Amino acid sequence: MKKLYTIDDFMIAFISALGYGYGDTVSRLFGLPDWLCLVICFAVGITAEEIISKIIFSKNIQKKTANRVTAYICLFLIFVVGHFISNKYFGVSMIDGLKEEFVFTIVLPIIGFFVNLIIRRFHIEKIQDIYNDGKDGFVFDLKQETIDEANQQNKSVSEERSTDCKVVTKTGAYIGNKTENVIGYYGIPYAKPPVGELRWKAPEPLPLSNEVFEAKNFGASAIQAEHDGLILKHHRQSEDCLTLNICLNSESKKRKKPVIVLFHHGDFSYGGSADPLISGENLVTAHPDFIFVSFNYRLGILGFIDFSEVPGGEAYQDALNLGLLDQIAALQWIKDNISAFGGNPNKITALGFESGATSVCLLAACEKAKGLFQKAFVFNGNAEMINKTPEYSKELTKMLMNETDSSTMDDLLRLDTETLKTVSRKLWANMNYPTYSEKLFRKNIYDIYRNGEISDIDFVVGIPSKESKVFRSFVGNKNFEEAVSLTMEEYKRTIEAFSSESEQISLSKDEISEQHLPEKEMLIDKWNIMSIYHVAKMLYEGGNNVYLIYWDEKPLIKELGSGSVDAAASFLGNNKELQLYGNVLDSDISEILQCFLCKFADGNAMKLYHNEIKGVDALNWEKFPKILIVKDEKILCVKETTD
Repeated sequence: MKKLYTIDDFMIAFISALGYGYGDTVSRLFGLPDWLCLVICFAVGITAEEIISKIIFSKNIQKKTANRVTAYICLFLIFVVGHFISNKYFGVSMIDGLKEEFVFTIVLPIIGFFVNLIIRRFHIEKIQDIYNDGKDGFVFDLKQETIDEANQQNKSVSEERSTDCKVVTKTGAYIGNKTENVIGYYGIPYAKPPVGELRWKAPEPLPLSNEVFEAKNFGASAIQAEHDGLILKHHRQSEDCLTLNICLNSESKKRKKPVIVLFHHGDFSYGGSADPLISGENLVTAHPDFIFVSFNYRLGILGFIDFSEVPGGEAYQDALNLGLLDQIAALQWIKDNISAFGGNPNKITALGFESGATSVCLLAACEKAKGLFQKAFVFNGNAEMINKTPEYSKELTKMLMNETDSSTMDDLLRLDTETLKTVSRKLWANMNYPTYSEKLFRKNIYDIYRNGEISDIDFVVGIPSKESKVFRSFVGNKNFEEAVSLTMEEYKRTIEAFSSESEQISLSKDEISEQHLPEKEMLIDKWNIMSIYHVAKMLYEGGNNVYLIYWDEKPLIKELGSGSVDAAASFLGNNKELQLYGNVLDSDISEILQCFLCKFADGNAMKLYHNEIKGVDALNWEKFPKILIVKDEKILCVKETTD
């Protein structure tokens, strides 16, 4: 994507040559020692290069071709005048210096390119040694010390501490952890622990408090299904899981920073904010004027279940969508307290991948979540992943009752956490999605979209080309077969319902008709592409600003797939973390996508002006029905094509 060097670099070389040349020439005229002349030469040359680079690569110069041409002419004339003065009065030509600068301008980027190529090759070979053909799904080569560090818990604070990392909120003061220029606050509770009498109850707000708490370690992940391909199988689990994490750049002086809130992936049955893939530290390092937040919410049998037919279950009506209610509680805490961290409570972007994206799609249409976020960035999520009736959830309840020999709610409340963990593993393929409920949604989700009732929320909608392999890599081949066998007919029915508009999605046709894909994977990918596109189309018809992105990058290892995992790492700049998942980040694509994410979150135009990212041409991400395509290590925005 990036050019190794541009005409701008050569124009800067004119002034650099003058800086180095005059620094050396003038210092020698004063009879200074050679070593001091060398120091002055480099000091003047580097300073001149830095100053002129800031000018040339500034927004005012790069946005307009006329300004760039004018700047080039001025630099050339400055060099000509400088060379004339030096040649006439000092007898020193600046041409030789200019030639050397041109050589450096060409050679140094090439050397850097090959060094990066060698490093990339090293990482690829290491990954291939670990993963082989990738048919075993995701595997994680973690050291025990890494696992131990991830499982450290926040300690009680017995006395007042004076620290730059202390932030006072309405629910307490929290002491974070500073590493280089990033301050992280981890494991902050956003609701009362849903344990004991609060199990299967809606989240309750925390009381006001002046207490001081340590916030240096992630809170426990939610009780969840466990698969070999999940990195959080190494992280502790607890019913006391309603915590969030905040990352910010300590060097940024901007007030009221835009806030990006990440909803984690995991099919509503696994996952959590401690997954290094979705860390926000690299994002706020590269983009200091933003705050990143992630959080946990209840999953599986503790997050989405229906007790309406269980004796005593009438007191647990909220159990049907507890995970969504947790998410709303987290957003409310963020809105109420993020200003203490320097964030803008009225500039919150909800960012979700996979089930996290589905959650954002649903909450956008939920009255209880109204006003809690202003922008939605959803990758690989759609409103189809909501049960129209509670029948699926009731089936899960029956299975839970049978597995635990329970007959009443009192029996269920007496179950210990370890039993719930065991049952979660056994029943994972039957875990429930959110269910339509009039308590959360006044009408059909798509009607809300189409009628323009949420048209004040801007959306980015992301479509992966082959997400089924990613899902299989998480859960394993055997579990994948078990899971999809339960849903194939539903996929087919949905595809038939979308068939009329599917003809419009010509960019996906080649991908979904490849005969070498197993039939089930092909069907799932087709369903996924069409259902996500449907979300974008309904929002567009309702008057929302919608930006569509289609991810079609080839995976390093074919059997691992390419979709939410790679996209999440790219938008967040998590290269080392992606390597754990068997791929290597394309740093150029990642830098561009990070920039677009931040522009979206800050409410700026979705445009990159020429050299805004050095070496990248101007790029305009136009609204739907235009599509930003990421494919073959390139990014381009094209008009949606039709048959």
